[in-house]
Amino acid sequence: MPYCDRCDRHFNSWHALYQHKANSPRHNPTSTGLKEHWVQIPLHYYCQRCDEHFNDIDELKDHYDDAHYWCRDCNSFFVNETGLHEHYRQSPQHHYCAACRCPFQSASNLRSHSAVHRPRDVPCRGKGCTLTFVSVSSMLLHLESGACVSGLTRRIIDAKIREWDRSNIITDPSRLLASSSPHAHSQTTYYATDAAWNGSAYECYLCHGKYKNLAALNQHLASPRHQDKVYVCPQATCRVKFTTLSALCQHIESERCGVHRFREVKLAMDGIVGQMSRLTM
Repeated sequence: MPYCDRCDRHFNSWHALYQHKANSPRHNPTSTGLKEHWVQIPLHYYCQRCDEHFNDIDELKDHYDDAHYWCRDCNSFFVNETGLHEHYRQSPQHHYCAACRCPFQSASNLRSHSAVHRPRDVPCRGKGCTLTFVSVSSMLLHLESGACVSGLTRRIIDAKIREWDRSNIITDPSRLLASSSPHAHSQTTYYATDAAWNGSAYECYLCHGKYKNLAALNQHLASPRHQDKVYVCPQATCRVKFTTLSALCQHIESERCGVHRFREVKLAMDGIVGQMSRLTM
């Protein structure tokens, strides 16, 4: 049975003993000592700055977020918003956009967000198009979508990449994009009809995804989703495969595997992007 030596008392539970020690003046002869006890014992959810108790740890943390300049990850408090901002900005523990004053959960999320702050200084390589983009991958995605006034599409780009990348730096030689060989793999065209209706939705017979109308299903089938992954990361320790050039380019730009540091890869990508303006329908 729990026992208090100082008071020579027994208690029915440990919780009753803790409550006794927390509230008895024999254990906390001064208000300062009592507050120190509340701060140090995890059974109390106490904010010493506001001299206020809370029902549980989540309620206490919500209070810290609302009433104080507090870093939840580091459990550190600051005197003002500027102090907290500088902590986020300088600490390597945080993925923080100083311009937006917004923390992110990972370095990858921060990199993706940082695109909104980059200038749109990448011109479209399609003939007659005056649009600009924040990255090469965004520009390639525009071309692959078929929305460019130049008339370029993903199929045209894929066929030309196979011609240009004869050393297979960024393409998988086992997945031929276009060739005069009778054994070459060509892109398959998928198209759905009313027969795709399963009684409640239009269903993709390849991945069994469900769509509200036939147009949405055919848009899905026209996407790269079910095409071969013909592009490959050149990094020997990575070798991740992609269905589109824009996806590979986005992977390189993300700097996830370090492949962007290799001169051969940079020259290959720069050469391919530079050739885009020569493509015509």
